[in-house]
Amino acid sequence: MIQRRGKVYLVGAGPGDPDLLTVKAVRTLGFADIVLHDALVSAEVLALVSQEAQVINVGKRCGKKSISQEEINRLLVQYAAAGKTVIRLKSGDPSIFGRAGEELDCLREAGIEIEIVPGITASLAAAASVQASLTDRRTADQLLFISAHHRPGKEPCDWHAVVTNRTTVVIYMPGEYAGVADDLRRAGLSESTPCAIVSRVSSPAERWHQTTLELLPEAPSLPSPCVLIVGETLASAASRDTRALCLENLPAQTDFQQPSESAV
Repeated sequence: MIQRRGKVYLVGAGPGDPDLLTVKAVRTLGFADIVLHDALVSAEVLALVSQEAQVINVGKRCGKKSISQEEINRLLVQYAAAGKTVIRLKSGDPSIFGRAGEELDCLREAGIEIEIVPGITASLAAAASVQASLTDRRTADQLLFISAHHRPGKEPCDWHAVVTNRTTVVIYMPGEYAGVADDLRRAGLSESTPCAIVSRVSSPAERWHQTTLELLPEAPSLPSPCVLIVGETLASAASRDTRALCLENLPAQTDFQQPSESAV
């Protein structure tokens, strides 16, 4: 008897709020046999997984790996080859800084059927939170996603050459802001360019801070995960009196916001 081979779904879990999952993502979580998820996938999203499914955390936090990428690849192939429906649940969107390419290559080599279910990446949720458009025919017709986190020994990408004053730059895992600000200046952006740092977007712990490239090095260090959005499209968001929304619930001398749970 020939054993039925399973299938692997690479599913985007979005930034954390289960309401931001696609309908298809919710449906696939309901019939999974095995779920291998990132550490950043929220408990609220994991609560949507079938109670019959085996759930395995394969993520890493603060640089501490619970499992190597090679071992994740091996588990995906092993479970699918045993006829299981496997969900590889990735925070945000699987195709944006999620190592989906490595897993796809491994699964294709093993002859495993694959389906990708897109998710809302953190930058889209962050732009929505600060009520800014990432593109605008008046000010920005180019969008650049980069990561400030680099694997040891990897040459950094020379992204400066493609940035103009009509580019919205979104930096995942920005790290130390002073270095990022130097990079952005080197790319030719002016000191007055608006910036927004958004931390833990779509969660009850969300924080955000709006500033300019000149003052970016002085911005508060917000908790990870966070994204930094830089570009002229943020000008309209920065001009709004956003502080009035929640400042009454924050300590004095604070420049960032904490929306209520109902607003998330």
